[in-house]
Amino acid sequence: MATKREKGGMLGVLLLSFGLILSACGGNNGGSSSASPSASPSASQSAAETAGASASHTKEGQSSPEAPAFREFDTVKGKIQIPNKPQRVVTDYYGGELIAAGLKVIGVEPLTFNNPFLKEGLQDVEDVGEPLNLEKILELEPDLIVVMNDSQYEALSKIAPTVHIPYNTAKNIYETTKLFADLAGTPEVAEQFIGEFEAKAKEARERLKEVVDEKATVGIYELVNDGSFWIFGDNAGRGGQVFYNALGYAMPHPDKEGEQTLQLSMEVLPEYAADYMFLTVYDPDHTGEALRKLQESAIWRNLPAVQNNRLFINDFDTWYPYDPLAISGQIDLAVELLKQREADNAK
Repeated sequence: MATKREKGGMLGVLLLSFGLILSACGGNNGGSSSASPSASPSASQSAAETAGASASHTKEGQSSPEAPAFREFDTVKGKIQIPNKPQRVVTDYYGGELIAAGLKVIGVEPLTFNNPFLKEGLQDVEDVGEPLNLEKILELEPDLIVVMNDSQYEALSKIAPTVHIPYNTAKNIYETTKLFADLAGTPEVAEQFIGEFEAKAKEARERLKEVVDEKATVGIYELVNDGSFWIFGDNAGRGGQVFYNALGYAMPHPDKEGEQTLQLSMEVLPEYAADYMFLTVYDPDHTGEALRKLQESAIWRNLPAVQNNRLFINDFDTWYPYDPLAISGQIDLAVELLKQREADNAK
């Protein structure tokens, strides 16, 4: 699991140009609870008030049927003004969530392009770097920025209205879909997506009913290139929402504290072993060394799932994502993996 590092420093010329960009980018953050009481009104508030006033009157002074250009949105940074219907969105790690909500994403951080479930949605989308490249984002002229990492929040807020959504704000696919559809102003998209997701999950459970014991345990694990070994819950990616929520299988251990990630030693691994074990390997240099050492371990070789051919070593980029589109696609993959493996074992 890679650590996100902050970008040090900023070009002085960018800072001087932010003020000139505000009017072209559709406004600024509407303020947060920590803003100084003596601070002057932000450009976004002025823009929103002007847009609202012009949208609410016709030449005869009558009310206009058109909605205001901006609306208020609650965030952890306070209430801000965002476009009523964002048209050009830049984000760091929420590309899949925003695309699923029906928004036009124009810039994402580079690892998003590894998500195989977003190939179509990321066509013509720009790589805006990690940490985010402020100059590149200025050139893209977004009308909304959505970030998980708030280390560059103040600078980004000078480019366009910026919404900070911390990691793990939403706990499942239902909360995620509704949250981002609310941000996009597309509640009907969330309703349709959830309906289709529930239908797919129900069909998947039916397809597996005669293949996998409904009381079987499923474990989700990850081996990191430094040799550390982890087990995951239902909301830390790696297919957790697929196996535990959509398919309804049990974890191999009681998750009393709601822990989403636990590091395990080889000595305690048998206590966390499952009937079916799904392993991803984080190995950015593709050396294979950590996996080789794991497979040579007597403890690993004696796990029931290994001996019963119910261990699955899955592609990291395919199973790491946890946006709604990825989760939906992973359901299909999980069903096929389980059905094929049980068919192979029955031969």
